[in-house]
Amino acid sequence: MVQIIALVIVAITVFLLIKQYETRMVLIGSGLALCIVGLAPMNALDAFGTGMTSGNLIQAICASMGFAYVMKYTECDMHLVRALAGGMNKLGFFLIPVTVIVTFFINIAIPSAAGCAAAVGATLIPLLIGARIHPAIAGAAVLSGTIGSFLSPGFSHNAFVSNLYNEVMAGTSGYQHMSIIDLIQYHAKYSLALGGIAAVGLSIVALVRKEYRVELADSGTAQAASDVETKVAVKTNYLYATAPFVPLVLLLVGGLTTWLGNIKMGVPAAMVIGAIYALIITRCNPSTMTKQFFNGMGHAYGDVLGIIIAAGVFAAGLQSSGLIETFITFLKVHPEFARWGGTIGPFLMGAITGSGDAAALAFNGTVTRQALDLGYTIPDLGMAAAMTGALGRTMSPIAGVVIVCAGLANVNPVELVKRTGPSMIVAVIFVALVML
Repeated sequence: MVQIIALVIVAITVFLLIKQYETRMVLIGSGLALCIVGLAPMNALDAFGTGMTSGNLIQAICASMGFAYVMKYTECDMHLVRALAGGMNKLGFFLIPVTVIVTFFINIAIPSAAGCAAAVGATLIPLLIGARIHPAIAGAAVLSGTIGSFLSPGFSHNAFVSNLYNEVMAGTSGYQHMSIIDLIQYHAKYSLALGGIAAVGLSIVALVRKEYRVELADSGTAQAASDVETKVAVKTNYLYATAPFVPLVLLLVGGLTTWLGNIKMGVPAAMVIGAIYALIITRCNPSTMTKQFFNGMGHAYGDVLGIIIAAGVFAAGLQSSGLIETFITFLKVHPEFARWGGTIGPFLMGAITGSGDAAALAFNGTVTRQALDLGYTIPDLGMAAAMTGALGRTMSPIAGVVIVCAGLANVNPVELVKRTGPSMIVAVIFVALVML
């Protein structure tokens, strides 16, 4: 009876998420209700407290978002976009895959999907439209590239999964600490493959739909594209454009070696050094820049870590009600379902709700802990859920990043997801069959 009631609560949770109720409110409320049903209400509150003080998550995510705010304040992110956009105007049809790839790599430096889309789209979408590429394809090209954050230290799931691995595996035979950079290097080949699928897939869609060399709707669009080209050529500061990648370079180098003896570069240190570098080269107001850095940290804790904390409460509810134990027992008997449950589940939730984070975090906080018993590794199963959740978000008409790209292209969001959908579905199948 307890588990039947718990299933009803889970169904209501999914319904509320689909209806776009506040994600954190729904997850915390559902988690508390599940714990009450399981006669362990304090488990929900304990999970809330534990999530608030997850040191590694707080350091990595808050510092990364603080740096992102500095890049926006100094406009170094826009200079990076302009630097990469220069010379692209003569690529013709190949503007489509190149835009996906350029956005993919910029998204590593600017891990916020909506923030990256706004920065990149303002320049590249008019450029594509001016090259007689259909506006929906132009918007979809930028949207398809917003999965590059898989390779970013600021991607919340990289911190979550690496922290989960260290927590579960510590003390076991052959255990070696896995940092965020170690995890990124581990799944980099799969992440790059997904970027390739997105670029090639959208190009095929454009060919099949014959949405290149189309007639421009009005001369104003062509003029906007011309203005973009002029702005790229005249106002790009290539020194400023280097700033967004400074922390990433420091982390990659620091992940391969140690500096000054046993001092190894961590995410917060790399982000602070990157911010100082931006301060030096842009000569901006240091007081305002500091405020922006801490504003970004506060935003990260409230929005990004807030969802992680809420998902932890929901996961505690699933544990307390006995649903997870039953589900894990089922998967041990039928481990092949873990492959699809950990990929299709977050993907569908991402597509339906506009955010794949809630489903992926709940899955990783519960099922991925038992990955070894199911025949998988924590990095593989954990990142598969995170990646497919983001892929689902990329074909959701109600996702924030989709709405941003649609607005910049002046098309309906549904038109964008019609074009990103095929490659995202192929990418999910790739994750399920190749990564797992």
